[in-house]
Amino acid sequence: MEKLGKGILVRRANSFEQTAIRKFVEKNFSVGWADEISVAYARLPVTLFVATKSAKLLGFVAYECTRRGFLGPMGVVKKVREKGIGKALLLSAMWGMYELGYVYGIIGGVGPVEFYRKTVGAVEIEGSSPGIYGDILRAVPRTRGG
Repeated sequence: MEKLGKGILVRRANSFEQTAIRKFVEKNFSVGWADEISVAYARLPVTLFVATKSAKLLGFVAYECTRRGFLGPMGVVKKVREKGIGKALLLSAMWGMYELGYVYGIIGGVGPVEFYRKTVGAVEIEGSSPGIYGDILRAVPRTRGG
């Protein structure tokens, strides 16, 4: 658990919160991302971190969901971006991956490239787009608001 300023807490999700977190992800991001994170609850430890303030969800990050060694999806609601929440979530997930034995992680579909470069030194893998997602990215909207 990591406490950020102003009562914001980043912690591993609990299995009994699955419905609430899924609804949050569907409402603020996409059904596809909600589907993706469902795999996180089948892993031990759960491979999903959430950011909360006073029991209200602000963001999430998952790993080991789409494929082994993959980071994401990840999202922070627009009104609280630029407050360090995304960075704390990303670093929590990276440590979780490190604990599983990974020294690198793959982000299958990158949104804010510069954020990942700045935060963890991410580099693009030339020729990797669209990667595993192929035509699915065109058929299913990945984001709705974030």
